Amino acid sequence: MLSAESSLQNTADASKGGYAPKPDYRPLTKFENRGIKLGHGVWDVVFTRI
Repeated sequence: MLSAESSLQNTADASKGGYAPKPDYRPLTKFENRGIKLGHGVWDVVFTRI
């Protein structure tokens, strides 16, 4: 849905699936930490307004 919005631009490389590395400014949540411990994948999407 975000990619369909013309006023937003994905900061991640589309050839890598469009997912960004975890930004330094975003804290690790207890839910994310639990998912990582259980072996689940965690992906970030970071868009900027143009």
